[in-house]
Amino acid sequence: MSTAAVPPPLQRPSDHSISLGSSSPSKGTFPSSSKQPRNPVALRLYKVLGTNFDDEATREALQTLSELYGQSTPVTPTTKGKEKDAEDLDDDSEKVPTPTTTLSERVAGETAAKARKNLRRDMEQQLAAGSHQFLKVLGELDNKLDQLQTHLTSMRTSCEEAEEQLRVANSSSSDLLDRASTLQRERQEVEDKKSIISLFLQRFTLSDEESELVTSRDVPVGPQFFKALDKVERIQNDCRVLMAGEEGPTKAGLDIMEYTSSILEQAYTKIVRWSTNEFRTIGRDIQVEVSPTLIESIRRLRNRPELLTESLTQLSQTRQTAILSAFLTALTRGGPSGLPRPIALHAHDPIRYVGDMLAWVHQSIAAEREFLEGLFDVKGDGRIIGQARDFGKVKTEEEDWIRELMDLAVGRLCPPLKLRVQQTVKSQESSIMSYRIANLLQFYLLTMKRTIGEDAMLSVALQELTELANQVFLDAITAHGRTLSQMTLDLDDPSLTPPLAILDHIQILKEILTVFQASEDALTDAEKDAFVGVLDAMVDPTVEVIVKKSEDKIAARPKWDREVFILNSLSYLLDSLEPYSFTTPKQATLKSIINDHIDTLIQGHYTTLMSDANLLTTLTIIQDNASSTTPSPLSHIPQTSPESLQTTLHAFSIWLSQPSILEPPARLIALNGQYRGKVHHEALRRLAGAYEDICESVRNKENRYEAGNTIVGSERPFGKGRLVKQILGIEEEGV
Repeated sequence: MSTAAVPPPLQRPSDHSISLGSSSPSKGTFPSSSKQPRNPVALRLYKVLGTNFDDEATREALQTLSELYGQSTPVTPTTKGKEKDAEDLDDDSEKVPTPTTTLSERVAGETAAKARKNLRRDMEQQLAAGSHQFLKVLGELDNKLDQLQTHLTSMRTSCEEAEEQLRVANSSSSDLLDRASTLQRERQEVEDKKSIISLFLQRFTLSDEESELVTSRDVPVGPQFFKALDKVERIQNDCRVLMAGEEGPTKAGLDIMEYTSSILEQAYTKIVRWSTNEFRTIGRDIQVEVSPTLIESIRRLRNRPELLTESLTQLSQTRQTAILSAFLTALTRGGPSGLPRPIALHAHDPIRYVGDMLAWVHQSIAAEREFLEGLFDVKGDGRIIGQARDFGKVKTEEEDWIRELMDLAVGRLCPPLKLRVQQTVKSQESSIMSYRIANLLQFYLLTMKRTIGEDAMLSVALQELTELANQVFLDAITAHGRTLSQMTLDLDDPSLTPPLAILDHIQILKEILTVFQASEDALTDAEKDAFVGVLDAMVDPTVEVIVKKSEDKIAARPKWDREVFILNSLSYLLDSLEPYSFTTPKQATLKSIINDHIDTLIQGHYTTLMSDANLLTTLTIIQDNASSTTPSPLSHIPQTSPESLQTTLHAFSIWLSQPSILEPPARLIALNGQYRGKVHHEALRRLAGAYEDICESVRNKENRYEAGNTIVGSERPFGKGRLVKQILGIEEEGV
């Protein structure tokens, strides 16, 4: 390239021609033309500096130019940075060399000038070279496509030949294919039928192993047996469902039903035979553990009541024998190694003897109940220990079987138990021992009724034994009452306390009451009411004997204080009854009798006091005159004349001054302390009332006493009843 084309180097502008400092505008603006000289270099620089190279198209164009001219122009390391600055210029910008431009920089500038001059030509040459390259490649592609077309034509020919051969082969083998398809369909049908028959036989028949489990005697009853039995029952049920369809019973269904029925009969027969043998084996022991296999066997036999009855009959017979044998062993031999000791060794102690027998029976019933509940797989009914069993509420087949088997098993104990208890009861001479035995039997009777029911044989036997014991007890206390009535009081005995025979009788009564109170909560209302007869049989003869025998003694010994003896004896009897609340009616009867005798004793003591106070005669005359149909003035009667009254009142004043009148007399010392003060105070109260009546009669004008107040006020207590009460000490007590 000619050097003439190279533009002359530009001179570095002086400071006064270009100002890029204070005279430059603010960022983003250019100086106005009016203020800035129109220097081409400055304009070019401003244009270059203001050019935005963020445009993608501009960057791609510059990249293309760099690739086009950058490879053909050598660039020395010293001109590398300045060449990069030149590429950032716009197409119409010129490189302005600095005054210190080197040779290499001038060569680079020539390249740029050359590029601007020959850009079109270079681009056309570049495009032409690319087009020639495309033509060369497309020519090679055309040759390859021609070869591919040749191969496709050959393949089409081969396919047509193969298709023709297939058409010929298909035409010749169509019959064979139809036959093969038919055979294949028939084979599929046969396979389906075989599969259906196989499933049918599997569902409605037993395998040889299962048949062996169900029917063979050599194979024991167990879980596998019940599993095979379940399958037989399921086959029979499914067969019934199939036979109930619209088509009705079929020969296959009838054959299956006959086959399964025969198998079931053999299976149930095997269960009965096995369970019977098991019952013979385990039924000999009192404490029995029931195996799950036996429980399942009984559950299966519930479907055949006649077979279940046959099996349980054998169980019942075995259990009856086992329980009876165990009972007799406990009576005579005791437990293993002699412990516990035989019950018969305690025959000398009736309560322990009878109680041990009944306790053994009760324990056996509990064990038998537990065994039967386990056998029938009966769960708990929610009944707490000691609560009465509600036989009407729980009404199931299993409960009926349990009650019947328990009744039969324990029923065998009734004869030996009744015999021994009867001998024990009848041999008792003591009424209290008889009552204790009767009370013990009553307790176990109530327990058995709650456990096995009122209709059980053992409950009936205990009812008979209880009635026998009660009758023996009643006969004993009746005989004791007759013996008590034959008692006689010692005529030479001056004591007023109850005799020894009555004390012994009352002591027996107290023991009977104590026994009854201990069992009162467990008795019914009827049994409590029946005890009233016992009280009557024990108390009434005692009261009768006390009264009658005291009358006999007072007839022989008139000075003997009968009323005190009666009160002492009856109060002792009443004190014996008071701790027991159920004797309240009888206590009321006794208190009424005691009050009658207290009134009699008070009246006698009052009469004695009136006589000692010299008021009895005067009061008697006043009362007789008042009750007369023609009463006379008291002043006209000699015994109640003023002079006689003054004498009487003077004697009363002297008697009232005695300190001994406040204490009960010697006659009442022997009286029971709770009645002694009552009798004396009541007699004194009546005496004070009699004094007031006498004073009132004297003051009465109808009796024609002159200065009546003077007469009654002449002697202490001066005609004042309140003062008499104060002296006698009865005002404060309000008696």
